[in-house]
Amino acid sequence: MRIQQHVCLAPLTTLQLGGTASQFLDAGSEEDVETAVQQMDSLQERIFVIGGGSNVVVSDQGFDGLVLRPTLSGMHLSRLKNTIFVDVAAGEVWDSVVDEAVAQGGAGIECLSGIPGWVGASPVQNIGAYGQEIAQVLVRVRAFDREEKKWVWIEKRECQFSYRTSIFKKSDRYVITRVRLSLMASATRESEPISYPELTQILGISKGARAPLEAVREAVIELRRSKGMILDAHDPDSVGAGSFFMNPIVTSEELAQLERKAYEQKELPFSHPLPHFEADGGRWKIPAAWLIEHSGFSRGFGMQHVGISRKHCLALVHRGGGTTKELLLLADQIQQGVWQKWGVWLMFEPVLVGFS
Repeated sequence: MRIQQHVCLAPLTTLQLGGTASQFLDAGSEEDVETAVQQMDSLQERIFVIGGGSNVVVSDQGFDGLVLRPTLSGMHLSRLKNTIFVDVAAGEVWDSVVDEAVAQGGAGIECLSGIPGWVGASPVQNIGAYGQEIAQVLVRVRAFDREEKKWVWIEKRECQFSYRTSIFKKSDRYVITRVRLSLMASATRESEPISYPELTQILGISKGARAPLEAVREAVIELRRSKGMILDAHDPDSVGAGSFFMNPIVTSEELAQLERKAYEQKELPFSHPLPHFEADGGRWKIPAAWLIEHSGFSRGFGMQHVGISRKHCLALVHRGGGTTKELLLLADQIQQGVWQKWGVWLMFEPVLVGFS
């Protein structure tokens, strides 16, 4: 185990922004993870766990402490009747897991195709897209418990999953090294029911229908690529952190108020419904991209070095030569604009690193 000093974090993130970590470790085994964590905790040093760097915004000052990157590898699929269990290490690339699951006829994560990053971060953010999220298929997580100073298995019910968050995002108590997923073994190689309108339209199916797993995966990847949400060295709109803002969740009353405001401000043709999707607890999810676009921020808007993607209003991109400060100034400008127009405050989806 060799801890490096003063490592630049920008190349380790998809935004290509941020300062240096005072200490950095690629931990290739659980022994390395435990040793490093125990050592840092005994010295009361801060620790931040990073994976593929796809959902983090690192400050220009970097991180004063240890940035720990679990690089453990390995994936094993097993079948039990109509279920495929996937046991996979934190350092595996998430999309490779989806690819293998689809190839083996496992349904449940096909709509999560193309999401960048590593497996270890997937429960932290409760990654989701096109009607699926990891909380629907996760069985348990293996992690080092920094409080109890021991290895634990954390069952799904203990993970406190909700929209783009979990117990792992709320607290730095656990360092994840492995996850177990439970997928439906589809004899017909068909997906779970598809309800997301944009996806059903491309697949040519009705809401709630199924489609071939491979077709769903291909359609999702193409959708993501059209929005600059597939990492591509030749696509400047992919130099971002995915969706920068979370879709706000509102009550039925708040939805009706927003709809009336849209009619009054002529942002929506009369009698046309405000775009919304069903969320938990009888609430509704409003597309943040719609609110942004209808607050005067068009695709491509921004400054010299940072801006809104030319393909999707929900993505903020780094055009080169920029700073995290510039990115967050743009993000704040968008937040303020949406608040003034709609009375809705957009929350960041990426994790901020190195900020007090």
